[in-house]
Amino acid sequence: MSAVVHLPGPGRPGSVLKDLLTQVARGDQDAFSRLYDAIAAPVLGLVRRVVRDPAQSEEVAQEVMLEVWRTAARYRADQGEVMPWVLTIAHRRAVDRVRSAQAAADRDQRAAAASHTPAFDDVAEQVEGRLEREQVRRCMKTLTDLQREALTLAYYRGYTYPQVAEVLGAPLGTIKTRMRDALIRLRDCLGVGA
Repeated sequence: MSAVVHLPGPGRPGSVLKDLLTQVARGDQDAFSRLYDAIAAPVLGLVRRVVRDPAQSEEVAQEVMLEVWRTAARYRADQGEVMPWVLTIAHRRAVDRVRSAQAAADRDQRAAAASHTPAFDDVAEQVEGRLEREQVRRCMKTLTDLQREALTLAYYRGYTYPQVAEVLGAPLGTIKTRMRDALIRLRDCLGVGA
């Protein structure tokens, strides 16, 4: 059972944390457990303010605690108190995590942008389709009545050549000839290559 360690308050020396950190530097696991209990909440609080994501904050806080364990021997009491030293480590780790996450997001965004094919411009496509339909209508008006009716039945209503011949009351050979002539006239009117 670990003893409760209270953070030094105003006017109280940070000697408890310094003593614990000195023991941790010598590999004392019990001292680390007590130090952990004393500093884990402030570390997590600082990391959460920087990282914002709760799961990542906990992960970064654990990394900070491991770093405190590994680097306890580097702490110099004459250069400052324990909490600012630990919180500096925590802040640096948290900022590193945010930068790393942002860099990954930027890489993903650049990769997505590079692989993304631009969407069709719907307005331009609609205008182009409308212009093509108008041109076809104009060219259809240049055909004879029999040619226009035969093409309309065959291409817009889905009739077969024999059905077109039957509806129009014309021989099948005549319908085929009229359709061929009509298609040639349309091709020339629309400016489509042969």
